[in-house]
Amino acid sequence: MNLKSLPFKIVMGTIYLIILACLLWWVFFTVGIQNLMDYDFIRSQKSTLDIYKENHFFYLTIIFFLFSILWVCCLGFALPLLIFAGLVFGTWWGTIISVTATTIGATLLYILGRYFFSNIIEEKLFNKFSYLTNIFKKNELFYFMCFRFVGGGGTPYAIQNILPVLFNMKVKNYFVATFLGCMPTMFITVAIGAGASNIIKESNKPDFFTIIQSPDIFLPLIAFFIILVVAFIVNKIYFKKQ
Repeated sequence: MNLKSLPFKIVMGTIYLIILACLLWWVFFTVGIQNLMDYDFIRSQKSTLDIYKENHFFYLTIIFFLFSILWVCCLGFALPLLIFAGLVFGTWWGTIISVTATTIGATLLYILGRYFFSNIIEEKLFNKFSYLTNIFKKNELFYFMCFRFVGGGGTPYAIQNILPVLFNMKVKNYFVATFLGCMPTMFITVAIGAGASNIIKESNKPDFFTIIQSPDIFLPLIAFFIILVVAFIVNKIYFKKQ
């Protein structure tokens, strides 16, 4: 079978949609949106995960790592992965796992998109992002790393992952730029998750002000706002649409 033929693309697209539907079904119906908003449920699950982590740290790490890769490959957004990593693994180990896994997932998605769905991606995205062509041609590694750092100027994470298909970016440069560019904001997000973990352990039902006043939360938030300001400036300098 020709890997670039229409029937093969249809098969790959169908498999992808089935996997995505299964993941979404599990998140929204097995876990449940109401449970995700219930503090008592979150605390009980956190205790269960902590016990499991103490006894099966390696297996939990592998499961989370592989799930994160699959989630990003299926156009999932990174925020829940980062918060979970902070809650369960802490700031430093959670950052290492999540940044590495999401970078691998994003790179695999980019390779799949470039090889099988480049025509569709160009049709849907080229008109909106064609102004980036000349920018990335100057130095694709540096500018895509900056693009990642600024969060794509508000571009959704999944779109950021496939956008370089338009510019036929080298896979090695894509991987390095994604890893380094995403690390600062991901580190801060994981740190917020780790701070929330400490609050869950220490408080039964903390109110909003208790959470905000905790150094584990407000220090990462301050760092996050500083990065937002820097990202805004970088975005204006390098990625202002002509």
